[in-house]
Amino acid sequence: MKTFTALMTAFVLSLATSIAFAESMSAEGRWRTIDDDTGEAKSIVRVWNDGGELKGQIIELLNPSEPNPKCTECKGMRKDKPIEGMTFLWGLEQDGDEWKDGKILDPANGKEYSAKVKVIDNGAKLEVRGYLGFALIGRTQVWERVE
Repeated sequence: MKTFTALMTAFVLSLATSIAFAESMSAEGRWRTIDDDTGEAKSIVRVWNDGGELKGQIIELLNPSEPNPKCTECKGMRKDKPIEGMTFLWGLEQDGDEWKDGKILDPANGKEYSAKVKVIDNGAKLEVRGYLGFALIGRTQVWERVE
């Protein structure tokens, strides 16, 4: 009986570890964005799966230059809307361990770019690439997971 209990305990612990690892490898969650120029934390974003489409929303700006900044350079429905609360990442579809074929908005200049993301460093970081045309021509940021 002790052997069976020990085996069941080991199985349950193994299963819990596997589930925790799978969750940590998910692109879903809260992420800290890092400014390319200064290396300082810029914002906290929430990334979620909306029926097979990965989306991202800015939930907090860290040290904004002004209170409640708006996306003055944005076009269309985002024009002059608050940056906090804005969905700025959308349309990403999973392809293996990567999410691609989406769009990302840079609220600083109002420009939209093609986007792809990939979880790296055992789920601790999210590699986000924005590009025009081909993925070879663009910019990559690495975001840090927020617990």
